[in-house]
Amino acid sequence: MEFLSWKVEDGVAIITIARPPANALSRGIIAEVNAVLDAVEHDDAVRVLVLHGEGRFFSAGADIKEFIGVESGEEFTKLASNGQQVFERVESFSKPVIAAIHGAALGGGLELAMSCHMRFVTESAKLGLPELQLGLIPGFGGTQRLPRYVGVAKAAEMMFTSEPISGNEAVQWGLANRSFPDEALLEETLKIAKSIAKKSPITLKAAIQTLQYAKHASFYEGIEAEAKSFGTVFVTEDAKEGIQAFIEKREPVFTGK
Repeated sequence: MEFLSWKVEDGVAIITIARPPANALSRGIIAEVNAVLDAVEHDDAVRVLVLHGEGRFFSAGADIKEFIGVESGEEFTKLASNGQQVFERVESFSKPVIAAIHGAALGGGLELAMSCHMRFVTESAKLGLPELQLGLIPGFGGTQRLPRYVGVAKAAEMMFTSEPISGNEAVQWGLANRSFPDEALLEETLKIAKSIAKKSPITLKAAIQTLQYAKHASFYEGIEAEAKSFGTVFVTEDAKEGIQAFIEKREPVFTGK
């Protein structure tokens, strides 16, 4: 791959975006994100994914140079739809995906981060959707995901003003889970990711699937799906191991069966 690389530590695939100077989100990066998901989806050694950027930024936005010379609205629609499909795959991926954000996550970079299941940020990070100042709107799901995290009014403020918010503000607004000092971001994120990786992959997948109902379906559809998933996981070997370990006051060892 040209822009992404990854390594696995204790069940966590650490995926690095490296496209200096700003890790601008290009068609190539989006394609490689999809390729990485292909590579790790059925790899039992990988239970959690952590996505972060090399250098000064997570991703400072889409690569505007790719827009130059494109005249057809249909081609822009196709570009947006392709990015949306990949980010939807991230959001519904069967293994937890965590974004570790430093520097800036702007425009498409924030849209990628919002498709992840969790976001950890540095206190000084800048998160925003500045597309309106370019005469555009977000096109990779930003107009839909941001209001679901921060509410319509705050999403409108972020988009209309094009002003980014800090990492600490992102936590206060519900856009990020936690903030850390700049130098501690990746270390603290990996601690959390590795603790999650010890959970049963069956229950992680079931939790991800049922959480999607909370975003996109009615309450009653969600609790029906929850009941079905509960019944499915309850009869697994991992559930038996988890219950037995609790009784025996020891750490469970989940095998994904």
